[in-house]
Amino acid sequence: MEYHVEEEADMNDTAVGKIRSPVVVILLSLVTIGIYGLYWQYATFKEMKAYSGEGIGGGLGLLFAILLGVVNVFLMPHEVGNLYVKEGKEAPVSALTGFWVLIPIVGGIIWVVKVQGRLNEVWEEHGAVRT
Repeated sequence: MEYHVEEEADMNDTAVGKIRSPVVVILLSLVTIGIYGLYWQYATFKEMKAYSGEGIGGGLGLLFAILLGVVNVFLMPHEVGNLYVKEGKEAPVSALTGFWVLIPIVGGIIWVVKVQGRLNEVWEEHGAVRT
C-alpha cells in the first residue's frame, strides 16, 4: 500500500499537460485538413506518458494515428481513463468511448469532447490553468 501512495505522490508532482478546448481541437483539425489532429494526438499521448510514466507516448501515438488511426480512437480514452483509475477514481472514459465515432459526423465531435474534456479535468485538478 505504501508503494501505491508514493507512486501517486510522484505522479502528482510531475508536469501536467496543456488544457485544450475541445471546440478548438475540432475546428483546427478541420481547418488544417487533419494535420492538427495528428499533432493533438501526438501531444496528448506525450503529455499523458510524461505525467503518469505509462502509456504509449507521443511518437508511437503519432505512428498509430498515421498508420492505424482507428487504434487511437480506442486507446486514447483508455489511457485517459487510466489516469483516473491510478488516482483511485472511476474512469469516466474507456476504450468503449471509441465507439462514439461510429455515429457519422457527430460521433467524432462527441468523442473529442468526452476525451479532451476528461483530460482537461485531470490537468486542472493538478494545477494546469485554462488560458
